[in-house]
Amino acid sequence: MFITMASSITPDRTKEWQLKKHKTLATFCLVLMAVIYLLMVFMMKKSPQAWMGFVRAFAEAGVVGALADWFAVTALFHHPMGLPIPHTNLIERRKAAIGSNLGGFVVDNFLNPAALRPYFEKLDVATMAGNYLAASGNRSLLLEEIMKMATELLENTDDEAAAGFLKDKGQDLLETVRLGPTLGSALDMLVAQGQDQRLMDYLLEKLKIYIAENEDLVRARVKKESGFLVPGFVDNMLANRITVGLANYVHEIHETPDHPLRKEIRGRLSALSSDLRHTDKYEADLQQLKAGLISPSQLQGYAMMAWQYLKDMLLQELSYHPKSGQTTKLSRYIDRQILELSDRLKTDATMAEKVNNWTRINAYRLTLRNRQRVGELISRTVGGWQGKDLSEKLELEVGKDLQFIRINGTVVGGLVGLLIYSLTLLL
Repeated sequence: MFITMASSITPDRTKEWQLKKHKTLATFCLVLMAVIYLLMVFMMKKSPQAWMGFVRAFAEAGVVGALADWFAVTALFHHPMGLPIPHTNLIERRKAAIGSNLGGFVVDNFLNPAALRPYFEKLDVATMAGNYLAASGNRSLLLEEIMKMATELLENTDDEAAAGFLKDKGQDLLETVRLGPTLGSALDMLVAQGQDQRLMDYLLEKLKIYIAENEDLVRARVKKESGFLVPGFVDNMLANRITVGLANYVHEIHETPDHPLRKEIRGRLSALSSDLRHTDKYEADLQQLKAGLISPSQLQGYAMMAWQYLKDMLLQELSYHPKSGQTTKLSRYIDRQILELSDRLKTDATMAEKVNNWTRINAYRLTLRNRQRVGELISRTVGGWQGKDLSEKLELEVGKDLQFIRINGTVVGGLVGLLIYSLTLLL
């Protein structure tokens, strides 16, 4: 319970309590001097003694000193006793000048080159950043903020605009790409990798199966093309020979890697690739085909699908929740990069020096370039406060110490009065 109450006390409440305590102490000193003075006056009328004069002089001068310093201190922040006496309540009346003078004071004394240069020369951002990022908790916080900002950026992105951007870039790319050389190079690569032979093997295998399963179709075709005088058994025999011959020929091609037909097809593919790469023989037809296959409306649709896919993938990778232990490949990758950066900042002297030099120079220049704005900010901020608020803020900050002036004035005034009284008696 005590801890809860103590934690609820704000710094301003503490300052208010201290100010009130010291005001009470200073006022007590004033009242004490007044009581002593009145007591001495009363006693000297009844039975005067020599020492009473000294005490009365001390108390009388103490009251005067206390009242004078009370007036001086109070006049800074308020009208004494609420009376609008000239040249009182100075803070509230002079807040604009105070703000301007305070801004100029800060600029001239704290933001000048002589004061700033030693500070920036000692600035070691690389070490501070490296040590900060080395802590897993700090990296987690930084990574969480990065993921959150990236997620908000993606979610607030205009999908139509993003897709339009992709569409425009894709359109520019398609217009600059010549399909002939591209297809020719792709064909060369397929031939070099033997993909043409694999495709031929696949087709030959399917052709053998087709011939074996469609002998009746061959027989019907032979019978249709033969004369009416040719017997049926001859047609059947001829159809069987044709079927078997085709099957054997296809099998021979399939089982012979260096078959002449294979070489001929490969040669034709190479010639086609050369024409595609080095001539414009097919370019016009390819461009027309490209325009027919990819119209602007189709390209817009492709771009929208690509953007949605990319956006969904990124949002899934950005779903980082360290408290629940949920991580993604992207979050783990960024975390590793941050950790590597931390290690380099701490161990790579060359990189650390570059980072520090860049930071020092630019921070120094930026501060000097904007130091007048800092003064203007202070002046506007102070000038924008209500006069009463400014007076109360300053009194909270320095009012406690000013109460000691009242106490000192009471004591010093009393001592001066005692000295004057003593000198008067001596003279």
